[in-house]
Amino acid sequence: MLLSLIVLLIRSFVLRKKKIPVELFTEALKNENSGNFEAALITYESALNAATKSRVHGYLKNKITEKLKVLHTIIEYNNSLHIVR
Repeated sequence: MLLSLIVLLIRSFVLRKKKIPVELFTEALKNENSGNFEAALITYESALNAATKSRVHGYLKNKITEKLKVLHTIIEYNNSLHIVR
């Protein structure tokens, strides 16, 4: 009984130290809103990877996937705009 309690405490402490997908999502959202699309893209991909590992955040995973599609389109548009000028 005591051993299982210790294992649960250690596990909860370790999981708290890791960045969870929601924190990564909010960080990416801040980068996106400030115009750092490349940084937001990297952070969204990290959040998607973390959400896939946890298998709990199904709705968040769908939302991140949609954000990634939009960001790829925005970055592609910005790059084509620079080539034309």
